[in-house]
Amino acid sequence: MRNTLVIDLDRCIGCYSCAVACKTENDIPLGTYWSKVVEMGPTVNDRGKKETYWLPVQCQQCENAPCVHVCPTGASYRDKESGIVLIDKEKCIGCKYCMMACPYGVRTWSETEQCVEKCTLCGQRTAAGDEPACVAACCAEARFYGDLDDPSSDVARAVAATDPESVHELMNVGNNPTTAYLLSKSVAVWKGGDN
Repeated sequence: MRNTLVIDLDRCIGCYSCAVACKTENDIPLGTYWSKVVEMGPTVNDRGKKETYWLPVQCQQCENAPCVHVCPTGASYRDKESGIVLIDKEKCIGCKYCMMACPYGVRTWSETEQCVEKCTLCGQRTAAGDEPACVAACCAEARFYGDLDDPSSDVARAVAATDPESVHELMNVGNNPTTAYLLSKSVAVWKGGDN
């Protein structure tokens, strides 16, 4: 099971509703983000056209998660039922090794909780059959959640319906991120870090 997100950047309008919904749903303090939106561009393409797209970045649900491997207490782990990388706050000793190991900088330190936190794909919602808050809040319908291994899931169908040249991932340093980004060349040239 590979529960993850697929984000259609051809549709994303950079409204930040995903980041706001994440903060609201998870009671994330000001200045801290489990999900952030990065403006990519503007750049000028080879036809002289300005290109800009918005890149939402959150936990990439890596298949070979470095954060899990470096955690000395097992606080960072992959849930056996959902397949999602999570943090057991009771086991976290605050060493922050996982924060250093994450290639995408998407883990944060909580002063209040005195532990590391990150996107959980809204386990509190998905366990009840709902979508993660970021998916539910996306007004452009650019975000999809589900199991990549299930061909009938929203994420698998979104990837299957897209030209393979338009399916991207953030830089893979042996961690194999599962989050997929859909961006066609007609909208912009991908600058998110494919290998």
